[in-house]
Amino acid sequence: MEIQLDDKNFESEVLKSDIPIIVDFWAEWCGPCRLIAPALAEIAASYEGKLKVGKLNVDHFPQLAMTYQIRSIPNLKIFKAGKIVDEIIGAAPKEEIAKRAAKYL
Repeated sequence: MEIQLDDKNFESEVLKSDIPIIVDFWAEWCGPCRLIAPALAEIAASYEGKLKVGKLNVDHFPQLAMTYQIRSIPNLKIFKAGKIVDEIIGAAPKEEIAKRAAKYL
């Protein structure tokens, strides 16, 4: 299941998560963001209970985007124990995203 992130739940869902989480920094107008969305949904379903996938719309929450230095989207950041452990910038294939995330399970 994918989680819609915002400035109210970011800390509890991402920084205090007891399992790793991929945060998808995206925007509605971003074609590559829409391109990888189905892959992220499949990864969220495949790893349910072991890995979370959260989506943060950078247009709606620019302060969080600035805090995490998002300069280009899609930008996937993998958090574990409240820290960024990996980052994928651009539209990567599902296999690459899953492989990178699996290292932190």
